[in-house]
Amino acid sequence: MSDQNQQKQFHPVLVTTLGILCISTASIFIRFAQDEASAMVIAASRLIVASLIIVPIVLIKQKGEWARLSISDFGKAILSGIFLALHFTTWISSLRLTSIASSIVLVTTTPLWVALLSPIVLKEPIRKSVIAGLVVSMAGSIIVGLASTCQFQGGILTCSGQLSTGGSMFGNLLALIGAWMAAGYILMGRQLRKNLTTLSYAGLVYGIAALVLLVIVILRKEPVFSYSRQTYFWLAALGIVPQLMGHSLLNLALKYISAAYVSLTLLGEPIGTVILALIFLKESPTFLEGIGAVLILAGIVIASFWRDKKVNAA
Repeated sequence: MSDQNQQKQFHPVLVTTLGILCISTASIFIRFAQDEASAMVIAASRLIVASLIIVPIVLIKQKGEWARLSISDFGKAILSGIFLALHFTTWISSLRLTSIASSIVLVTTTPLWVALLSPIVLKEPIRKSVIAGLVVSMAGSIIVGLASTCQFQGGILTCSGQLSTGGSMFGNLLALIGAWMAAGYILMGRQLRKNLTTLSYAGLVYGIAALVLLVIVILRKEPVFSYSRQTYFWLAALGIVPQLMGHSLLNLALKYISAAYVSLTLLGEPIGTVILALIFLKESPTFLEGIGAVLILAGIVIASFWRDKKVNAA
């Protein structure tokens, strides 16, 4: 019996850690694929690969769930899929223009925007902790935004005054837009998940997002058959490792530990991504990016911790 208890205590930690590690590979795979493929093709490939694996499973095991959805629910699913498609397109585009560290910490602010928009979309009250966390995270976002044009020299902060240097500012903006789009995807998903299992929901929304991006890729006449084997490998890996394995492992962890804990462990993604970028791309964050990242993550922790404390007290 004690062995079973020990396994229950260890298993979720191992599963969550592996899940975060898988998700952290996304930025690295994207950077490798960007040598030949556009952001639109990369985003489409990620979702097409995931859909080709999930949708057949749903059709075999859980197709009845889709048939029971109302027209209103299908409308929400389409909107959720569009948000997801825009999330991946904007975020992946940002990785070509700004550093991995800046991009990943900015897109990680999604939970804050979800909490901020919940009163409007879901009629949920906004808590003071969310506002406090948002203020702290926005301060961090500003610092990250300035990191491309400002640096410390002899202990003094100096800025070039050229805010668009290297497109970094625009890249940071795209990452932030990616967070907003992800927030829209999650808010729509909260309403849909009342009538769908995780697998059915993922299959439906991934499929819609993949179809939207595929149509855009075709209309834009993007090249898709002229890449090297290496690029196709990275595109396939992107759909399998972070998208399927990473998120599936985190969903598995939810059976053993609270959603609040799993949400907080997602803050490990930027850390894991930065470490992998340092190892495989020799790309390290600047001092200002580091400060900004700490503030952004601290803001998310403030909002999440205080919210959970209030819920538990109730």
